Amino acid sequence: MKNKKTVKIVLVVLLLAALLIFPVLDKNTYHQLAMAQTLVNIIVVLGLNFITGLTGQMNLGTAGIMALGAYSGQLMVQKLGMPTILTIPVAIIMGVLIGYALGWPSLRLKGVYLSLTTIGFGEIVRLVITNWADFTGGTTGIQNIPPLNLFGLVLDKTWKLAVFLVVVCAVLVFTAYRIVGSKYGRVFKGIRDNIEAVEACGINVSSLKIKAFTSAAIFGCIGGCFYSFLMAYLNPTQFTQDLSANYLLMMMFGGIGSVPGCVIGATAVTLLPEVLRFTQEYYWLIFGIITLLFVIFLPYGFISLFQKEKREEAGIFKILIDRKGKRRGTGLSKSGGMK
Repeated sequence: MKNKKTVKIVLVVLLLAALLIFPVLDKNTYHQLAMAQTLVNIIVVLGLNFITGLTGQMNLGTAGIMALGAYSGQLMVQKLGMPTILTIPVAIIMGVLIGYALGWPSLRLKGVYLSLTTIGFGEIVRLVITNWADFTGGTTGIQNIPPLNLFGLVLDKTWKLAVFLVVVCAVLVFTAYRIVGSKYGRVFKGIRDNIEAVEACGINVSSLKIKAFTSAAIFGCIGGCFYSFLMAYLNPTQFTQDLSANYLLMMMFGGIGSVPGCVIGATAVTLLPEVLRFTQEYYWLIFGIITLLFVIFLPYGFISLFQKEKREEAGIFKILIDRKGKRRGTGLSKSGGMK
């Protein structure tokens, strides 16, 4: 066990070193931008995993959360001349406020009703940003966003921001991993699987639901903050419902409730369309087919390939097991008895 743990630590360290070196050595700005966008998406999906993956509360308002995280800090920079480094704590504070604002409705809503509430939240945020033109810039957006200044270290190049995002993403992945493995993570899963049993244990479910929403909102706002520096331009059309659905797809693609799955899913869904661009106008069709196949044959996500109990229940693996050990369609085992 110690050897396995050591190997995992070594592999993680080597991966981090490679990610830190890559944007420095690769001078292709497109590659640097794709890497930075992937890291931002990982941060946001990690947050979505707290509320949708662990507690089972459907959140389709991720785009609205990101928008508030991005706009709140940049508006203070533009209107008040605030240093860009302070946009990060502003995003965190905004995440706490959003978490409580969305968390309270979740105490009385669930299922499709909660989904509609979060969709409405995202659309309200987008419409307010669009129509409050005197303050937010409206459809013109916020232009010429200054680079992030870390106490004198100006991240004015894409590769510099990418390197910094590697560090931030590593810290947040470790934080998410620790939370999932903690007592809070276990209770979050308990709320998803059997909320009555959790309540019977005397646990304050309402408080934990709000904590889950707050954690998701903080990660989402941090992702939105860095997204604003990456794009150097903000516009309400960047934060549509399609963006929220895309983040949900990333989590499902990698594996719901799994931190490594979030990393894998965000990376795959971000980079796969770029890899498929050689197919020209057919690349979205091919991407859609690949996604559909994953949903059918790997309903627990890519991470289920490394989890035996889920692998045996999932899609193509279930079919192979049935063909090998049972007579399919008869309801009888090989011995002739009932299943």
